[in-house]
Amino acid sequence: MSSNITLYSWPTPNGVKASITLEELGLSYKTVPIDISTNIQKEEWFLKINPNGRIPAIQDGSQRVFESGSIMLYLADKYDTDRKISYAPGSPEYIEQVSWLMFQMGGIGPMQGQANHFRLFAGVRSDYGIKRYIDETKRLYEVLESRLKESPYLAGDKYTIADIANYSWVRAGPGLLEIDLSEFPNLKKWTDEISKRAAVTKGLDVPSTGKTEEERNAFFESARARIDGMTNSDKH
Repeated sequence: MSSNITLYSWPTPNGVKASITLEELGLSYKTVPIDISTNIQKEEWFLKINPNGRIPAIQDGSQRVFESGSIMLYLADKYDTDRKISYAPGSPEYIEQVSWLMFQMGGIGPMQGQANHFRLFAGVRSDYGIKRYIDETKRLYEVLESRLKESPYLAGDKYTIADIANYSWVRAGPGLLEIDLSEFPNLKKWTDEISKRAAVTKGLDVPSTGKTEEERNAFFESARARIDGMTNSDKH
């Protein structure tokens, strides 16, 4: 489908939510890589697109859209006329879809994001912080597990943007935090199924960093080893 969309992103859990959605809808788009390790997202030109200096963001003609959940809703509402990956606004299924999208935005994203920080990137080691946020991430996975025990997809019988949003974070749990998805059999089955989708495979590599999965996993292993080599800074 023809469009005038520019995607500003990097292949993080939030970033791939936008690129997978674009790929699932078959939209043509341009990509501007935003390597967040360089802080380019804090430059003045980008702050005019997203005042919060975060990825992803899109420009659709003169319309800017920032925050990954907002981008997904915008793309579905404007371009998913066949309701391929969304439900019709106002329908009960639509409300369920938005509820599970917000579950990711307000729950899994923030909690798993903090777990990633303390386990991989913090300047000091906090055993409390690591345990607190990994435990909360796993609790949220249990919520997804319970839902997927009774429904093939989060919003019902159809794969939607709610699944894309949650999948983008859950798939990262094993590699970043060493979470064993076999503890959540329905969640693992759902994750494995979504991973086989052609649009997902393509969207996960936008923009391409040129690194293999093995190289990325080696980086995360090194990051965890750095934290493990520190002395716990928690005060008792």
